[in-house]
Amino acid sequence: MAVAKVITDVSLDRGFDYLIPAELEGKIAVGMMVKVPFGRSFRDGYVLDLRETSDFKGQLKLVIGIAETRAHIPPDLVKLGRWMADYYCAGCEQAIRTLLPAAVRSGRVKPKLRKLYRVSDTATAQSYVACNSPKPSAAAKVEIVKCLLNGGELPADELKKRTAVFSQSGLNTLIRNHIIAAEDKQVRRDVFGDSTVMPGKPLTPTPDQAAALKLIYEMLDHKTKQHTLLLHGVTNSGKTEVYLQAIARALELGGSAIVLVPEISLTPQTVRRFRSRFGDRLSVLHSRLTDGERFDEWNRINSGEVSIAVGARSALFAPFRNLKLIIVDEEHESSYKQSEAPRYNARDVAVMRGMIEGACVILGSATPSAESLYNANSGKFLLARMASQVDDKLPPRITIYDKRRDPPPEPGKSSLFAPPLIEAVRDRMRRGEQSILFLNRRGFARVMVCEACAFEARCPDCSVPYTYSKVRGTLCCHLCGGVIPAYTECPQCGSDKIRYSGSGTEKIEAMASAAFHPARIARMDSDTMRSAADYETVLNRFRRGELDILIGTQMIAKGLHFPNVTLVGIINADQGLMMEDFRASERTFQLITQVIGRAGRGDIRGEVILQTMNPENVAIKYAATLDFDGFSAYDLEFRQMLGYPPFSHLIAVFFRGENEAAVAAYASETADQLRRYAHEGVTVAGPLPAPIERIKGKFRYLVTIRGNGLKLIREALRVIALHRTPPDGVDMYADVDALSLQ
Repeated sequence: MAVAKVITDVSLDRGFDYLIPAELEGKIAVGMMVKVPFGRSFRDGYVLDLRETSDFKGQLKLVIGIAETRAHIPPDLVKLGRWMADYYCAGCEQAIRTLLPAAVRSGRVKPKLRKLYRVSDTATAQSYVACNSPKPSAAAKVEIVKCLLNGGELPADELKKRTAVFSQSGLNTLIRNHIIAAEDKQVRRDVFGDSTVMPGKPLTPTPDQAAALKLIYEMLDHKTKQHTLLLHGVTNSGKTEVYLQAIARALELGGSAIVLVPEISLTPQTVRRFRSRFGDRLSVLHSRLTDGERFDEWNRINSGEVSIAVGARSALFAPFRNLKLIIVDEEHESSYKQSEAPRYNARDVAVMRGMIEGACVILGSATPSAESLYNANSGKFLLARMASQVDDKLPPRITIYDKRRDPPPEPGKSSLFAPPLIEAVRDRMRRGEQSILFLNRRGFARVMVCEACAFEARCPDCSVPYTYSKVRGTLCCHLCGGVIPAYTECPQCGSDKIRYSGSGTEKIEAMASAAFHPARIARMDSDTMRSAADYETVLNRFRRGELDILIGTQMIAKGLHFPNVTLVGIINADQGLMMEDFRASERTFQLITQVIGRAGRGDIRGEVILQTMNPENVAIKYAATLDFDGFSAYDLEFRQMLGYPPFSHLIAVFFRGENEAAVAAYASETADQLRRYAHEGVTVAGPLPAPIERIKGKFRYLVTIRGNGLKLIREALRVIALHRTPPDGVDMYADVDALSLQ
């Protein structure tokens, strides 16, 4: 008998061997869900591998059967999941679970059924109409039959709409008399609702686009050994058109495509453009779908009904069997990094999936990550550059405003907006143009302080100050989600001299409403945007010219194309520069560059006013001149000198618990164990308190591993993290290729 290695949802990080009974020989494949005996119970599990023999010396149990009604995973995705488990130091069952949406994996969500009505026999129905039309008492029944003769299969609510008179009892009588038949049929939950888009046609490529497409077509035709291309295109250079035409070629070759976008807020816009080109061949996958919608979309892909999947990080695992192309838009975005185990980076896993399945991968960005640029410059990836905007538009005029020269604000007045920015916004309003004001912090104020005793309102469970929301009258911790009523007097000394300092988008909105009255203003941040419908509502209003000013965080910094936006004001360009992170300058440069790209996408040249207290900062100076090459050369030189990624790999190992001494002791013990596996050129540093020392009541310590050739130490770390029991109340996790040490 053949042997199947099966992994269940028990967190043991291992598969178990089972004999395949004769009646299932040849029917079981890798990725199938099967039912197996496990201990004294029975469990469902996925087949990881098929073998002729087993290393297990005892008596193997038999596979009970195949879970026919449950989702199976394509074998290549199983292979990808096993790689993720090994590389990211995660449990194998965790990685396999990641490949399937919970709505699909659990089996609790069922297909949506709807009762549809049709005529049982056309001749009989026509005869019924002819015989009963003169009878007033049969009017409702005749109407129903006539409607179904013309409309085919219809649900009851549609019958009510289409008939002048409707009777449920009459419908039931027609069914009993076999004039009408009723049948429960599976219907799809429509994620697009009633929205329609006008069909679009491919545009004539610019020279830069044509050069990029030539490289992509060569990859699709396997005329080059590389399977990944970095598409470095400035904002408004037409990267999306390249994506669309690349997908069209992949479909012509009989394949399918995945498109990843970093933000849910970008999904509706991206989907609209892709639907206009590809119609119903498109599916969407993201976290804002209901369980039923996610179940249906996954099954549409799995059944081959669609050829393109668009969505955020998890869309990478769309179950295509003939994948030809993966596109990772805004590949530098940190939101591609999963924050829970397995802590994978969707960009890097996309490259691995492409390698496993022979698919081409396009990484697109106006500000590529240092890692991707290094891989392109070293020949690991192909590189296509698109340096000109479509229609040869001039870049926006960019002004750096030094906030240090501002005089102290008058009592009761705010200095959030520099005088040139105020005049520029008002000028746009007079001209009927639109403005964007950007600040990457939500809330009204960053901290509450008592002027009498210097008390600072801080979260008791986290080592960060509360953020103040004036609209809600609350103090909120953005780490643990704790919320308390805002103080009206100091809880420490009783003084009413409460001062709120720092600014967020809520405060910007309040100040803008006063400074630019009667401007029509909307705010987009995670406090106001609770659903995809919220995004669409605000963006549609902005698109139609019903708003003068859009205020927001990073969710408005990328992917938005509004030709009437001619001014962008960056309220605080310095935000993020002071973080204890070697990537702080890179993130600041990328974010400022992306925001600048929102200005002047129409016929009128754009303007950007960049407010800063650090005009000499390298990231700000290069961003203000749109000099990516200059910044990249500076940043890579700095990283190479200090041995940071991309010139090395970085693993962050976090330890946490309520007893600080126990956490520190276990972190120190683990660091000593890991140093035994470190060869020359590998550094194990720490443990030290993490930059954010306490979250949700737990103290946090950090050990960092940096260097190249980390396979041995990573394997040792995986064993320690998954197969050794830490002291009571202490847990640890590893973040491989960490993007943040916070």
